[in-house]
Amino acid sequence: MATVSLTGASAEDAATVFALLRSVFPTDRPADDAPEEQPGGRAAVWSAEFEPTQEWAKPGPVTLEGPVSATLQGDYVAVGRLVEALSAAFAVDRQGGASGDQEKEVDLRLGTRR
Repeated sequence: MATVSLTGASAEDAATVFALLRSVFPTDRPADDAPEEQPGGRAAVWSAEFEPTQEWAKPGPVTLEGPVSATLQGDYVAVGRLVEALSAAFAVDRQGGASGDQEKEVDLRLGTRR
């Protein structure tokens, strides 16, 4: 399992990223669960857990309205597969990360491929 947390995005872009990941990997969220804007314009963090499987279909490019910050956290294999799937669909800029004995955290900036 790996957790994907999205920030700095509209609810629509967050929904786009989660829909893409949901189409590739099993998740803890139901299909009709959609990110919602926070009242008063407060910053939102949307999170979901995914179970990146060994075999998965490579997604095609997906358009975003603006950049999305994504933090992926979980075991090395799961995080690696999530990065692969996101890289197939979006322009991905690695912003940083941290590694431990059992887990890895990666910070990404997602955008539309040009």
